[in-house]
Amino acid sequence: MTVQQLTALDWAKAACDTLMNQYQPVKLPPADRWHYHQGVFLCGMQDVYTYTGEEKYFDYYKEYVDRLVDEQGNFYFARSELDAIQPGLLLLPLYEKTKEKRYKIAASKLRHLLKTLNKTKEGGFWHKDKYPYQMWLDGLYMAGPFAIQYGQMFDEPELIELVMEQERLMRTYTKKKNGLYYHGYDESKQTPWSTVKGHAPEIWGRALGWYSMVTTNFIEMLPVDHPKREELKQVVKELLDAIITFQDEHTGLWYQVVDKASEPDNYLESSCSCLFTYAIAKAVNMGYIDKTYWKAAEKAYQGLIEHKVEVDQQGRFQLKDICIGTSIGTYDYYVQRETSTNDLHGVGAFVLASIQMQIGNEDR
Repeated sequence: MTVQQLTALDWAKAACDTLMNQYQPVKLPPADRWHYHQGVFLCGMQDVYTYTGEEKYFDYYKEYVDRLVDEQGNFYFARSELDAIQPGLLLLPLYEKTKEKRYKIAASKLRHLLKTLNKTKEGGFWHKDKYPYQMWLDGLYMAGPFAIQYGQMFDEPELIELVMEQERLMRTYTKKKNGLYYHGYDESKQTPWSTVKGHAPEIWGRALGWYSMVTTNFIEMLPVDHPKREELKQVVKELLDAIITFQDEHTGLWYQVVDKASEPDNYLESSCSCLFTYAIAKAVNMGYIDKTYWKAAEKAYQGLIEHKVEVDQQGRFQLKDICIGTSIGTYDYYVQRETSTNDLHGVGAFVLASIQMQIGNEDR
């Protein structure tokens, strides 16, 4: 089969298989850590397993969890940041499938972080203790889906309202007039990057990607009669309209600093392009936006395959131009951050997007 004949599912499996062959589950970088880098990639693999039923994918992410969580549900994780909660998305389906108590115990420890993490005066979670009074778009994805799913599984419906309030605060303080969202905001307005209003100075692609993905996902997670469902559909539509406005006409991709394409040192970044592709495709697949939007997702996905994906001589999947982990900063900070190939931020987002593209293509 030639590269041109590969389906989106083929690409998702190729990405997963490449990293599975390269790393033992617990050695995914950063090795031997409970970390959202692995969590994002393994959530993509979870989608592949759900779609295909191929047990090797389930066995791989289960082994990652089992090497870090002992029989009593003990494990080491950072207790001062929202990022530590994201891999909990692996614990809940493992508990549901196996009924092993250790997964429930471990999940409860992550849930209880929400009782101890520091908050802004309005009740917004600090992204990390080392970033006092700062809320980041990233954090909504890092903790939101887990909190809602945990609440639904273990009868804590109030967690839905907690997450919805986090989303409201993010939208209130980070939305730009062009419809995009700044990376975050600092309630104290004390950080060097803080604007007069407290928000970050730039629109960083991956943070906006997390937000676009998570708000799209929230809709189906809410009860059918929840008043926020319709509100979020409008939020998602307006955001995706804005995002598509800044889609590169030639490649279908998006820039590291999304709304500054004309700057000579800006570049087309892979992870945000994957996340935007996911959000558009998922929103079409779920009927939140009409099918005319599919062409934007299709153009973006084709752009990723043509411009950012390579298959090396050993047949291994390679996704290039992925920005490494990044804090909030000024324009120069974002465009000067190092990029890498097959960073889990990007590969995980690519796999997630690929499954949504596969679902959408099969519906056509």
